[in-house]
Amino acid sequence: MKNIRNIAIIAHVDHGKTTLVDQLLKYSGTFRENKTIETRVMDSNELERERGITILAKTTAINYKDYRINILDTPGHADFAGEVERIMNMVDGVCLVVDAFEGTMPQTRFVLKKALEYHLKPIVVINKIDRPNANIEKTLEEVLELFIELGADDSLLDYKTIFVSALRGTSSDSSDLETQKEGMDSLFEAIISEIPAPKTDVNLPFQFQPSLLDYNDYVGKIGIGRIERGRIHINDSVTCLRNDGSKVNFKVQKLYGFLGLDRIEIEEAEAGDIIAIAGLADINVGETVCATNSLEALPKLRIDEPTMQMTFSTNHSPFSGKDGKLLTAQKIYERLLKETRRDVSLKFTQPAPESFIVTGRGELHLSVLIETMRREGFELNVSRPEVILKEIDGQKCEPFEDLQIDVPDKYVGNVMDLVGKRGAELINMNSENNLTRLNYVIPSRGLISFMTSFMIMTSGYGIINHSFKEYRPLVHSSIGQRSVGVLVATDTGSATAYALKSTEERGTMFITPGTDVYEGMIVGENKYEKDLAVNVVRAKNLTNQRSSNKDQTVVLKSPRKMSLEECLDYINDDELVEVTPNTIRMRKKILETELRKKYEAHHQNDL
Repeated sequence: MKNIRNIAIIAHVDHGKTTLVDQLLKYSGTFRENKTIETRVMDSNELERERGITILAKTTAINYKDYRINILDTPGHADFAGEVERIMNMVDGVCLVVDAFEGTMPQTRFVLKKALEYHLKPIVVINKIDRPNANIEKTLEEVLELFIELGADDSLLDYKTIFVSALRGTSSDSSDLETQKEGMDSLFEAIISEIPAPKTDVNLPFQFQPSLLDYNDYVGKIGIGRIERGRIHINDSVTCLRNDGSKVNFKVQKLYGFLGLDRIEIEEAEAGDIIAIAGLADINVGETVCATNSLEALPKLRIDEPTMQMTFSTNHSPFSGKDGKLLTAQKIYERLLKETRRDVSLKFTQPAPESFIVTGRGELHLSVLIETMRREGFELNVSRPEVILKEIDGQKCEPFEDLQIDVPDKYVGNVMDLVGKRGAELINMNSENNLTRLNYVIPSRGLISFMTSFMIMTSGYGIINHSFKEYRPLVHSSIGQRSVGVLVATDTGSATAYALKSTEERGTMFITPGTDVYEGMIVGENKYEKDLAVNVVRAKNLTNQRSSNKDQTVVLKSPRKMSLEECLDYINDDELVEVTPNTIRMRKKILETELRKKYEAHHQNDL
């Protein structure tokens, strides 16, 4: 039996687990001396690097002394809960990484809860111990409290703690900074001594369950998981026991193992190994692949249900086709289909020829997909996110979330007022060092369009974290709609400084002079509740040379820049976000000013 350790690295967003994996790779000797390693190697996709978050679970393997350590770097954000949960099925222990300054956070709780449910042996890694203001003692207390609060039994409470600075690549068994040594030996030794080897038997019939999926055009879907028992070779004939109870025989075309950052082709593998199998083009998460003469299914994996939905549709704005190359409904359909092959938490339906209802785990989950498509050359319109309602025991229910807010004391009153209006219930409140931590339970609806108002209200100093809690009976109120109106362009053309100067008195602009606009496009925020139609392309009547230069000296306030997430948060039900490779615009669903006014007047009469 090989010396194997299978471990998942879990943490709250931005507590340094991906940087820690970099150091484990670097100091294990897995890379050749001359191989250059970029930082955050595990965040292989461009979006992950920019945002500093792990979106998809990554598998890597390192050799240390006589051991093969398989490491799974998990997403820390609750939108990717499904990935985290399925990874727990593949490992025998977890490294819980906690920032020595921030302490335990909502997603720390979320990922640890998942690990304890699977009764996985934990190692606690206190990271960033060299940070100014790091409070190691307080963090250790918080971690212990969290374990107790989540109901960890005595065997799991007896965990080892390692202290590291992932950024500097140092580690130690002691919280004393003086004892830090270069390298990750303290953590490697803890993994070997604390994490049990997989309980497997290579002599029993083969059994394997895909916990994650990948896809390529040559072999179709690839199932990634741990071999529970037995051995497998290329060209072996095996049986897949489907989730629906049916079965299908297939031949193993390719086997992949992992070493460092590479997925490498292998000839055979055995119990305890984390591998990828290709050969069944439509293999799914949670199915069991087993020896044909021993059909025994493993317990099904739970896949978290989607809680949020949006409508994606083809771009029919006047500027359609100016930026992107991928415009048709067929191209969007193919791209969504490709995404669902890898991401089991994502689903879509096509209620009309040119629109798709896409469901996912939350705003981040869906906005990451939109941003990825935009960069690939797609143009599309997307609607405001909506929560998915469920009927439970004859009652309409909606998703609720645990919400944690950290703000400087001076903003507390305003923040509590803002959150209260969104149906949140205060659970706990703590103040320390001019900072207040507020814990709420809030309907997921209340978090749509919350982020923008929250960041403006707290001047960017507020920190917000949330994770899905449960479904509860629907709260009847108009939670989450924007409370102010918008400035909507009446004409198509190029915005002028002259027109913007007179318009900016009405509110806050989103555009600059020279921006191309069309009728129905949202160009700013109104001061008041109602929408206001404005002409931002109007030029000054030029009477002589002197006044023609005057336009160039107009001084305008800086416009508010809006990211994709902020736009999705911002729009109301009668609006869309137009997404193209180079531009993100907000617009009304009905572009023509007169038509829209008639519709709104008619709609008001109906109310």
